[in-house]
Amino acid sequence: MSKLLIIHTGGTIAMEENKNSGAVSPGKENPLNATLSELLIGNDVIIDDYINIPSPHMTPEVMFTIAERIETRIKQEHISGVVITHGTDTLEETAYLLDLVLQTDLPVVVTGAMRSSNELGSDGPYNLLSSIKVASCHEAKGKGVLVVLNDEIHTAKNVTKTHTSNVSTFQSPQYGPIGIVTKQRVFFHHTLTMRDRYHISGLTKNVMLLKAYAGMDSQLLFAAGEIGINGIVIEALGQGNLPPDMMEGIKLLREKGIAIVMVSRCFNGIVQDVYGYKGGGKHLKEHGVIFSNGLNGQKARLKLLVALEATEDPKELHNFFLR
Repeated sequence: MSKLLIIHTGGTIAMEENKNSGAVSPGKENPLNATLSELLIGNDVIIDDYINIPSPHMTPEVMFTIAERIETRIKQEHISGVVITHGTDTLEETAYLLDLVLQTDLPVVVTGAMRSSNELGSDGPYNLLSSIKVASCHEAKGKGVLVVLNDEIHTAKNVTKTHTSNVSTFQSPQYGPIGIVTKQRVFFHHTLTMRDRYHISGLTKNVMLLKAYAGMDSQLLFAAGEIGINGIVIEALGQGNLPPDMMEGIKLLREKGIAIVMVSRCFNGIVQDVYGYKGGGKHLKEHGVIFSNGLNGQKARLKLLVALEATEDPKELHNFFLR
């Protein structure tokens, strides 16, 4: 029998739709707890109603407290697996931050729902059941934090929300899911070759995320340099290029010692220092811009937040983002 820790954090999976207004919002009680007894056959479970917030209210600081909570409960209560219920808007960010900072190799699964508990076709209970199956599965050990929805198992590193409302919204562009959940069992068909994690005591840095667009200039970069940021992630064009008028701002931030990480606004492929024109990848790399290895913008921001707790050395930061 597995001993599972289920941590509730809120989100649509814990909300109800008002039949008169159509508004979806949190209630006083988590509706999942009423159905959990039917889902937990063969499992001993600890339910932790930690918080009940919409996922846009989630912050990296709260994510880090979830990680601390997991590590503490694992040591105190001999947990064999963890399931976290979460809103979908920032689910991938919480999953990835946990993946970066958790030291345990036990199965940790994050799940949510696209339809609230009393909507027709609510997907919350089924996603929770699938997540319990994965968290109870011996093969899930050592695979890092996993995201389970819609019968699919994804890695925290690669998964992203791709549709505003569809129940199959969570996908891993380029790589696909690493496993599936069936009525009978859990199947893994591939895994990541390496897990990237860090031992830190907290998150104290300020990192900004910007998206590049045609004709963009340096105004936002100049402003960013005045508000005390420690780093900035830029979703660049194509393989990692920027409009030429952004170069003044890039140079200014680098002169201030502010780390700049480049990702692509494309959701497939990785950034590379290919082009040698002003604002091109090679030009940016010459000015100390760090090129990330396939992360999206929101995850690169979290990784930079974590990496800056470990080092501010440009060479070391560059190596962190090659992983």
